[in-house]
Amino acid sequence: MLLLLLGIVLLHIAALVLLFVATIVSVWTSSETSTSDLWINCTTTSLGQRCDPASTGEWIQAVQALMILSIIFSCLSLFLFFCQLFTLQKGGRFFLTGTFQILASLFVMSGAIIYTVMSPEWVPQINAFGYSYILAWVAFPLALISGLIYVILRKRE
Repeated sequence: MLLLLLGIVLLHIAALVLLFVATIVSVWTSSETSTSDLWINCTTTSLGQRCDPASTGEWIQAVQALMILSIIFSCLSLFLFFCQLFTLQKGGRFFLTGTFQILASLFVMSGAIIYTVMSPEWVPQINAFGYSYILAWVAFPLALISGLIYVILRKRE
């Protein structure tokens, strides 16, 4: 049982780290001369690097909010897991922890979908999706799987 709990916590922490990196790092889209993310767009020219704040459109603000919500809910889920680990009765399930983690996965999925659909209007066609965007998509199934495991998991002595 201890190894199972350790594996679940490591899966949760891996998803949380991916969410942090995907939200913070500036490579949601990239090309040879520019990178873009949720917060800033940088372009390299012969004069140096020029960075501008991200668009103020509603869709990018929605993606920013959803990614931040996914981090908050995932952190709360981890905290609730440790609280429930010591307070939950024998045989009880980690429903609250699982619910928060599943919500975090749905938030990151929604943010990535919005970015996928709306970025062609905002990002030049020569840009390709970057590794932060891919990490957001990888964090989605990890968070969903860990949330489902929490819902299924029963506390034993």
